[in-house]
Amino acid sequence: MEAQQIISRFCPKSSLAPSIPMVKQPFSLNFPHLHSLSSYPFLQSQNLGVPTGALHAISFVNKEVYPSSWRIWCSKSSSSTAEPEEGHEVRAQVTVRRKKLAVFVSGGGSNFRSIHEASKRGSLHGDVTVLVTNKRDCGGAQYARNNGIPVILFPKAKDEPEGLSPSDLVDTLRKFEVDFVLLAGYLKLIPVELIRAYERSIYNIHPSLLPAFGGKGYYGMKVHKAVIASGARFSGPTIHFVDEHYDTGRILAQRVVPVLANDTAEELAARVLNEEHQLYVEVVEALCEERVVWREDGVPLIQSKENPNEFW
Repeated sequence: MEAQQIISRFCPKSSLAPSIPMVKQPFSLNFPHLHSLSSYPFLQSQNLGVPTGALHAISFVNKEVYPSSWRIWCSKSSSSTAEPEEGHEVRAQVTVRRKKLAVFVSGGGSNFRSIHEASKRGSLHGDVTVLVTNKRDCGGAQYARNNGIPVILFPKAKDEPEGLSPSDLVDTLRKFEVDFVLLAGYLKLIPVELIRAYERSIYNIHPSLLPAFGGKGYYGMKVHKAVIASGARFSGPTIHFVDEHYDTGRILAQRVVPVLANDTAEELAARVLNEEHQLYVEVVEALCEERVVWREDGVPLIQSKENPNEFW
């Protein structure tokens, strides 16, 4: 009730309501475990004297909800159809904790390096806390060790007797408090145990525009050779959710590059890889900021950082 009185004081349903320019310091209201405005009817836009839908809540991907801090800006308009004036805005922002990432690699791990470097320079609201690999001496594992990131071997095999079992892997990732699992050139099939433990939280990047040129056997240079041989005019990376099969999970993001008339597989691979490095960082940034939302038909979308009304 006290919070409602504060908002009513600053944003009454009246044309005389004071406007608060964006350059001013907004007042903050802290609501523990707040993840939906519907839980607090007095925060609905009709009580703030602003157009319906002008107050945007962020949808959480994770099932666990963390304490949040909402900031409310007020528009002086009391009309239900009027647009907020320039320099004034009505929106809700949520402060989220820094995410913990596990990256899986089987080779050089160039996408892993891009994600880690973005984290170090502050572009990501998250940190790579553990690396998982099936090849202890691969380039990605060496990079992780050089940067103080723990390396886990998975799966257990004749040539890797120290590898973990699926259940041990899940337990280990939980001990690291991992939020998201990122596959970056990891060539082994992900076990069902891990998929169930991290539902809607495991992502893979594939070097073609799925569903084309995906599935078992399509990896590395094989993908680019198949694209060129098919006569396709476009290719590019796809980031998708991981399920029990190769490359069949819901598509989250894609980036298109041209296939040139005289391209070799190596030239096309380099062009696609350049886009991979940018796209994966952008997607992980959205994950860490909890900007992934789900459409009613089950299609995942990424909410724009600049405009919460736009998705990609």
